[in-house]
Amino acid sequence: MRSLSSTIRSANSRQINFRKQLNLLGLLLIIEAAFLAAPLLVCVFMGEPDWLAFLITVGVTSICGLILRTAIKPQSDNLGRKDGCMITCMVWIVYSLFGMLPFILGSPQLNISEGFFEAMSGFTTTGATVIRDIESCSHGVQLWRALTQWIGGLGIVLFTLAVIPSLNNSRGIFMFHAEVSGITHDKIGARIANTAKILWGLYGVLTLILISLLWIGPMNFFESVCHAFACISTGGFSVHNDSIASYESFYVKLVLTVFMFIGGVNFGLIFVAIRGKLRALWQNDVFRTYLWLIVINYIVTLISIFHAGSWQGWQSLTIDPIFHIVSAMTSTGFGAGNFEMWGELALVLTILMMYFGACAGSTTGGAKIDRLLYLLKNFKVEIKRAVSPRSMKAVRINNMVITSENTNEIIAFLLIYTALILFGGILLSAMDFPIVDAFFSSISCASNNGLGAGVTGVTGSFDFVPSAGKWVMSILMLAGRLEVFALIMMVTPSFWRK
Repeated sequence: MRSLSSTIRSANSRQINFRKQLNLLGLLLIIEAAFLAAPLLVCVFMGEPDWLAFLITVGVTSICGLILRTAIKPQSDNLGRKDGCMITCMVWIVYSLFGMLPFILGSPQLNISEGFFEAMSGFTTTGATVIRDIESCSHGVQLWRALTQWIGGLGIVLFTLAVIPSLNNSRGIFMFHAEVSGITHDKIGARIANTAKILWGLYGVLTLILISLLWIGPMNFFESVCHAFACISTGGFSVHNDSIASYESFYVKLVLTVFMFIGGVNFGLIFVAIRGKLRALWQNDVFRTYLWLIVINYIVTLISIFHAGSWQGWQSLTIDPIFHIVSAMTSTGFGAGNFEMWGELALVLTILMMYFGACAGSTTGGAKIDRLLYLLKNFKVEIKRAVSPRSMKAVRINNMVITSENTNEIIAFLLIYTALILFGGILLSAMDFPIVDAFFSSISCASNNGLGAGVTGVTGSFDFVPSAGKWVMSILMLAGRLEVFALIMMVTPSFWRK
């Protein structure tokens, strides 16, 4: 993948096609309106008054989409790297602006800053919420919260590439690279649209399997659907105030742990594995590191639990820490117990897991294990070079040499990502947040994790955060979901020069 500077230079080769972007954005709004129809029908079926809020939202979203689609005729269909970057950034913001309307007009009765925070948290699969009493919300609102996460899991743009064949060219490639996470972007199919269809097909099948498994347990069908959407997307929204802890079920925790783990794996690798190449999983450096990190984190967490003397029963030493570790690593953020009672070591470990996340190409947030693995391997190579200056060792991940451009991008990303978290924590602490809670909330939002601690609580609400703080957190969520570079490019002066 190109470095940030080379990407910006390449982007300058084309003029921005605003008309085509707005025309495409109109189609995306029509797609969002179609998704909004599902909670509308649920409200009508359940006889809930929120049907009116969803009807208004569907109407407004559809009309705006049709106006952009029909009134704005692009002079050219060409989209360059700049356009791919801009449309990707715009769609997440615009989807959140329209997606917040049910939260404002419906039963939650949120204000604008709260509504935008909730919608952005959903679409970026962060899972942080400002709704204190989720159980009092209508079924329509609860379904919409889950749907926003499911839509955002693999990505809004990736879904568009799957359903619009005309984007199966350089336009689609630019949008694909702007949204899909990681240090490399491998296509599964020969065409970008085929890759998108395969990934979304796999995503849909896994969702249906998870719904069925949860329905067998203590959940009813509606709860199964909402939690399946939130789990496979590694989002973390629940229909209960106490999240998964409300079920007190070993079965539910076990099933969700398995599928959160799957959500943290590169979906391209999953596709290769289910086609019969199971050895590809273990031969993958990143996947093996993913497994080893879970094992190591589990052992250290057990030590912390024993040291704190906070274990109660066999589940607190088995499924509970494993559930928490996988939830934190995959940025799902489901709550099944109070991990703050496990000691300071467990809290620090949780922060590290949130920072790095799981595998690139998955639905998770964070810096990704791929980059952590590169740092470890690069450290080993540099030590050898220090001992033997003539050594010509190269850093390899999955038998692929990491080029100098990849190296520059990885280092730049980690520096900017860390600076973003620090800046967010400083701003929140300036708003009278306790300093530890401010930085924990900052990394939680930037890593699209949603876990709370301290003043927000493990399964608590962010409703007490001042309006300015909610906007700061919303920006952190968006930057984390787009892996920083897309937003950095947008505010770079050279990006706007012809």
